[in-house]
Amino acid sequence: MPELSQETERRGVVLPFGLAEVTGPSMVPTLRHGDRLLVHYGARVRAGDVVVLRHPFQQDLLVVKRAAERRDGGWWVLGDNTYAGGDSTDYGTVPEELVLGRVRFRYRPFADRQRGPFTVVRWALSAARPVLSVRSASRRLRAR
Repeated sequence: MPELSQETERRGVVLPFGLAEVTGPSMVPTLRHGDRLLVHYGARVRAGDVVVLRHPFQQDLLVVKRAAERRDGGWWVLGDNTYAGGDSTDYGTVPEELVLGRVRFRYRPFADRQRGPFTVVRWALSAARPVLSVRSASRRLRAR
């Protein structure tokens, strides 16, 4: 499951926006290992949004998932990679207070091995993108 390597906090006050790094494959193809995220903490969450939450059983661990639907007691969250696991199919509904915010933007860092001019242009065109919500429920979301 993608874990976030950091949560932006200064002097005990959580900022409305923060940066985080993704580790793990459960949000592929939307997010990949090493992607950097701009997270809007405290933002209103709607079904289809990519969100940052505290793991229900390990609350010092931050994870990123897609909010599939609101249910009694919180949010049903799923990873975009069906084979990775580590979502509500494993731990059930996530209480509302554990959902910290919405992912707004994704940035893929420049790799040292990318040196050719065409590779640099391709990276520049694909490195930074907004993380979009999926408003229509897919078969996967409806099946669970």
